[in-house]
Amino acid sequence: MCVQRRVGCLEPETVAGAYRVALYARVMRGSVTVHMAASADRVWDLVSDITRVGEFSPETFEAEWLGGASGPEVGARFRGHVRRNGRGPVYWTVCTVVACDPGREFAFAVAGPGGTTVNTWRYQLEPVAGGTDVTESFELADTPLMRLYWMAAGFARGRTNLDGMRVTLERIKAVAESASPSP
Repeated sequence: MCVQRRVGCLEPETVAGAYRVALYARVMRGSVTVHMAASADRVWDLVSDITRVGEFSPETFEAEWLGGASGPEVGARFRGHVRRNGRGPVYWTVCTVVACDPGREFAFAVAGPGGTTVNTWRYQLEPVAGGTDVTESFELADTPLMRLYWMAAGFARGRTNLDGMRVTLERIKAVAESASPSP
């Protein structure tokens, strides 16, 4: 008996290991969805304007485009000023836009030590009757360092991320649903 995977087949003695990898991948990510009574274009303008992140995020209180970038596009870089857990430590992260589909999706990868991706944040917009369902998600990179981090602090950090995403989306919702379309 074997368990089919994308490539090849796992023998019974590796099924437990494959399960652990699949479970790890499942728990190193999370998402929150909030319905907004606003158009997907209106919401996309808010989530993709990184200069407004301080209005919405409970952790990242400012951000600025880098390298001559002035707006969202795949490959554009920006840095975010983070106050971890809303208290500290305070540090800058460098991010790269990895998805930029107006009215549909905006995502960026957060660089860690050596410039490797440690986390990817994503906003997916789904137009529905009466507005837009907006999903914010995170997915940690599958590296040994991130696995160790997740084993040590994953439960608490995962909860913090989910709570923070809900706060972020509710704040975006308040602006998106307001009568004034500009900041």
